[in-house]
Amino acid sequence: MSRILPKKRLGQVFLKNKIFLAEIIKAGEISNKDTILEIGPGTGILTEALLKTGAKIIAIEKDSQLVIFLKEKFKNDKNLTIIEADIRDFLKNPSFHTKYQIQDTKYKIVGNIPYYLTSYLFRLFLELEKKPEIIVLMIQKEVAQRIIAQPPQMSLLAVSIQFYAQPEIIALVPKTAFKPQPKVDSAIIKLIPYSHPVIARPARGGASDEALPAGRQESHFFKIVKAGFSHPRKLLISNLSQNLKIPKNQLQEIFSKIALPFNIRAQNLSLEDWTNLIQHLFA
Repeated sequence: MSRILPKKRLGQVFLKNKIFLAEIIKAGEISNKDTILEIGPGTGILTEALLKTGAKIIAIEKDSQLVIFLKEKFKNDKNLTIIEADIRDFLKNPSFHTKYQIQDTKYKIVGNIPYYLTSYLFRLFLELEKKPEIIVLMIQKEVAQRIIAQPPQMSLLAVSIQFYAQPEIIALVPKTAFKPQPKVDSAIIKLIPYSHPVIARPARGGASDEALPAGRQESHFFKIVKAGFSHPRKLLISNLSQNLKIPKNQLQEIFSKIALPFNIRAQNLSLEDWTNLIQHLFA
């Protein structure tokens, strides 16, 4: 097989240190009963480790040169299906679940994704109608740390991910573990998607999830959160008033009811605080 060179335009870096493969397998709780959607198999170092578990692997690779390489390398592996596709297009096609026998939530996602696609791909994964049981990905360390953040370091990214799933950093991976060596360190992050969005949980202070009409909960949630983070240095009450056209005195009444200080900023709210605030806004 010919030598494969990483393509910079695709953000390709290949893991060369096999010690981290065991961390990914363990975090994914992968067994021979699983169906695994592998994102960006590259030269197949993780694919090979996944196959050893006995799991069924569906590997999505955009690079046609790598697809040829992988099909030759794993030509005798019956548990592996290699698909040449952009993962963004693949996930947007609802038929992929049935065509490749990915049944409901009985599948898991693993992979090493390009840094520049991280936020976008997470949103695609977590908004899937048929969500995976577990997601284990190699991503930029700084982004992983932002995803698991708690007050006072919350961000729109952290709130967005934690709305859909429980995140956990499994291991930090130095840049020396890759070839070519990237400029930043990475992290293995694990997400366990919730069966229902966090907004459906009971709120404190008397409001209920029924305060938001069915089917509009998520859109309301993200409309408010995006407004709150629109100017991170500004007070939350000012952002909400300006972006949502709600009088400040009305917001102050709600803040008092749920024990939020008037001078609080968006990054200081927990996910529970956001849920409670939003449910009271529409009570």
